[in-house]
Amino acid sequence: MPRNHTSIWNDCLALISENITEQGFKTWFQPIVPIRFENDVLTIQVPNQYIYEMLEEQYLSILKKAIRSTIGNQAKLEYEIPMEKESPHASNHYNKESEESSIGKEPFDLEKIKNPFVIPGIKKVAFETELNSKFRFDNLIEGKCNKLGRSAGLAIAERPGTTSFNPLFIYGGSGLGKTHLAQAIGNAVVEKYPKKRVKYISCEKFTNQVVYAIKNRNIGDLSLMYQSLDVLILDDIQFLSEKEKTQEVFFFIFNELHQSQKQVIITSDRAPKDLGGMEDRLISRFKWGLTAEMEAPDFETRVAIAESKLEAEGYTVPENVLEFICYNLQSNIRELEGMLISLIFESSLDKRDIDMALAKEVIQKFVNQLNKEITVENIQALVANHFHVPIDKLNGTSRKRSIVIARQLSMYLAKNFTNNSLKSIGDSFGGKDHSTVIYSCKAVQDMMDTDISFKGTVAELEKKVKMSLSGV
Repeated sequence: MPRNHTSIWNDCLALISENITEQGFKTWFQPIVPIRFENDVLTIQVPNQYIYEMLEEQYLSILKKAIRSTIGNQAKLEYEIPMEKESPHASNHYNKESEESSIGKEPFDLEKIKNPFVIPGIKKVAFETELNSKFRFDNLIEGKCNKLGRSAGLAIAERPGTTSFNPLFIYGGSGLGKTHLAQAIGNAVVEKYPKKRVKYISCEKFTNQVVYAIKNRNIGDLSLMYQSLDVLILDDIQFLSEKEKTQEVFFFIFNELHQSQKQVIITSDRAPKDLGGMEDRLISRFKWGLTAEMEAPDFETRVAIAESKLEAEGYTVPENVLEFICYNLQSNIRELEGMLISLIFESSLDKRDIDMALAKEVIQKFVNQLNKEITVENIQALVANHFHVPIDKLNGTSRKRSIVIARQLSMYLAKNFTNNSLKSIGDSFGGKDHSTVIYSCKAVQDMMDTDISFKGTVAELEKKVKMSLSGV
């Protein structure tokens, strides 16, 4: 008795289900519908182009074995892909209602595309990672500011999706290296595992894709494309704030990827707990893996970054010039790199060595007052940075020894390098009275007399204050 297309395909499915994960089977094979079987050619209908591409790219060998085992070595497979037509009444303008519309099953006008597929044979599907190749681990200088995230990133690059760092949530202020780290992970995965599908995308672009997909009633295709990834890197998640429908789509994609042990990497300008306008269920999932803060680089890390950048361009710069540059540019890495690019350009244009004179000229564009009068606030920032303590702790009442020493040393430097009265200095430290300032200065002097190491620390900080004060 001749076999029909349904029984043949069911036999194929039974073989396929034994050789792939349950999730993979549900996602890629259950939606397929057998259409007919004629002249040893089995025709199946796949819901969309994404599933078709995944079958050819990832599951060819399994399909080949299943169909040959069921039909014979002469077997051929043919696809039919339903193509939807855009409704003539579809609006060309996006509005709030279009994003808030429910995600349902899209209607299709079936316009068959026959795509003969003779086993064996595979079409290589082009895939854009959208990664920037300049972002790599070998040019991501490690410091205390990024050590946690960088270490986790290296582990993820070795075993994406299977470490406990899934998702990896990277947060911090602008220009601190979040995107560099996230894309460095992606580039490392692509290098080690060329067949893995890695995708970097900004949340703004992702939102635009979702809006377009909803308007054109093909949100299912978009979702399936993202589910096919091995690594998803989503930049600036805070952009999803108040975008309820986009959050709903991302929530579904996140769950599917995470359950399939696919890696998710997210960047943000704030910690998960500080994300306003975000669903609690999303915030909860952001905390499933590792949350890594990218902090402002300390002085030593800024020097290492500047030295590496200049050496990569073939420049050797005196240490005092590097220190001068890095002291005067403290806010973020992007600003520092921008200044270095200007410095290199000026050096190349005028055929000048990068010396202190040129550094002063260029840095003048970035710092409003190079020969500035030092302030108590400047000193507090310098000391807090050196001792790795928050500035607000200097103004508080903590009796922790490291904070007390930093506070006393700040008062000592403020007395010696500013024109402020003792009362004014005390006011700058949370309302301390003048007697506290006097006591602190004496305590610092006593420690300098008995502790050579501490005396060296004071000398180093005094040097940095003088550098800022005199512009040398």
